[in-house]
Amino acid sequence: MEQFPAPKKHPQKTNKKRLTNEQVKLLETSFNFNNKLDSTRKSQLAQELGVPARQIAIWYQNKRARWRNQSLETEHKVLQHRLERVSSDKNRLEREVERLKTELAKAKDLLVSSKTMNYASLPSFSSSCDEVGSSSLLGDHGDFYVCFDDHQFDHKSDGHDFFAR
Repeated sequence: MEQFPAPKKHPQKTNKKRLTNEQVKLLETSFNFNNKLDSTRKSQLAQELGVPARQIAIWYQNKRARWRNQSLETEHKVLQHRLERVSSDKNRLEREVERLKTELAKAKDLLVSSKTMNYASLPSFSSSCDEVGSSSLLGDHGDFYVCFDDHQFDHKSDGHDFFAR
């Protein structure tokens, strides 16, 4: 006949009692003051609360683990918020770059078209460089002065090169 091994006897576990709200508050206060527990403080808390020192040590260990997790979650949220802000700034800057590229292309087109402008299409100006003629080529932006010298075109407005950018 086969014999089964005798069941192993487990040491009897002591029913540890749940901590009361007042006990938890005292432990929280102690933890906030110092999250590391030395043996003297552990014995003192165990005696004050009327619970085994091992239960105090385990409570501290669990509390540190929860505290680290909360710290990581908070840090993650802060980093996530920064990432969203940076991504938003990046998108805004990319749109600004595209807008500026469009403006630059328009300015280049204007410059090219103004350099290739037919001289015959210009309004008549004084042929003497001593006299200044004005036209409304620039509209409200000011006067455009032209001086002809042997078919050379001087494209300067108020002493500044009109086409230079």
